Amino acid sequence: MSEALGLTQVLQESIAEAEELVANAPFIRTEQDRLEGYDYLSGRIRMAMQMAFDYDLDRPLFVNPTHQFSRQGLDNPDAVYLNAFLREGVEYVVRGRRGSSADLSFQVMGGAYTADSAATSLLAFDDRELDIAADGTFEFTYVAEPGAKTMIVREVFNDWDTEERGLLTIERPDTLGQPARALTHDLLRKKYEVAARSLVGSIQTWFAFPHFFQYKEPVNTLTAPQSTPGGLASQRSSIGHYELAEDEALVVSVPECTDCSYQGIQIGSDWYASTDYETHQTSLTKAQAVTDPDGVMRFVVSERSPAGEGRAIANWLETTGHRTGSMMLRWQRLERDLTQDADGPTVERVRLADVPDLLPHFTPLSTEEYAERIAARQRSVARRMLS
Repeated sequence: MSEALGLTQVLQESIAEAEELVANAPFIRTEQDRLEGYDYLSGRIRMAMQMAFDYDLDRPLFVNPTHQFSRQGLDNPDAVYLNAFLREGVEYVVRGRRGSSADLSFQVMGGAYTADSAATSLLAFDDRELDIAADGTFEFTYVAEPGAKTMIVREVFNDWDTEERGLLTIERPDTLGQPARALTHDLLRKKYEVAARSLVGSIQTWFAFPHFFQYKEPVNTLTAPQSTPGGLASQRSSIGHYELAEDEALVVSVPECTDCSYQGIQIGSDWYASTDYETHQTSLTKAQAVTDPDGVMRFVVSERSPAGEGRAIANWLETTGHRTGSMMLRWQRLERDLTQDADGPTVERVRLADVPDLLPHFTPLSTEEYAERIAARQRSVARRMLS
């Protein structure tokens, strides 16, 4: 028993340190904030254990560390994230079958995100650069260049109801067919140490990260479309943060882009993570949103329904009790560059009661109709996400 305690002691200490970080987060204002912090902590613990125990540099595989039960880095509700660790100079073979998602992209990162700096993107491309067979299968080889640490795959869904996931594997030809290393006390000790470092480091990182970007911008604004920091060549994003009273709202207007496969908007919490996108509408893609006849999607960010008691609107983004939080728009698999004048968002802060007058094609939904939208989200997340 004492030997086992010795193995886990470092993790126990890191959990206690992480709990202190979460409990004393500077943005906590309400009991709900604190409870969400502890829920966030559970996801960080889960991710840390997965990072330490599921990965093996000799037997690489894609794992999904970010999902509805483990949120981080303003994770995109429309994306399935897969990560594999790499060793410099080693050859990897990636095989798959393309699903029908809006975008499938690959990125190799050097280093890691920390509280002081961002990881470096060494390679980024989407499946348009792959030779995909008629049956949807593909294969490519990658030799990890100096500094390469992680391969990240993002499969992004524009239409949650109809688009299907693909399949993906990664392997090392030089170690394939060999047995895994036998467990030893030293190996397990190192894994628990990795989990401990990862847990505390990830919380410190995502506390700091939005201050590099989102919180440098004026409140209740969104930037012009720009290259996503550390992102893909065919991706643009617009970032910002909001602060609203209960009787206030933001009207975010953005043209629907027909020159990209995916366009989406989301609201996030001060934990720099997605908020509940299953049982609340905190994100929308261009397939889910209503586009007005003038080609503009008009979203309303607010705590209470902008249509009044017992009614809602299709493009309502619920703040779910968060007076402050992050905002982000994404365009992916672009066929051209974007400009603010033609493609960028505009933001107007207004009284909640005035929202209907600012929507030229205002059509309220009944409570039952809005509940049907939420039910569809729940079914789609259950079908699409892995946990």
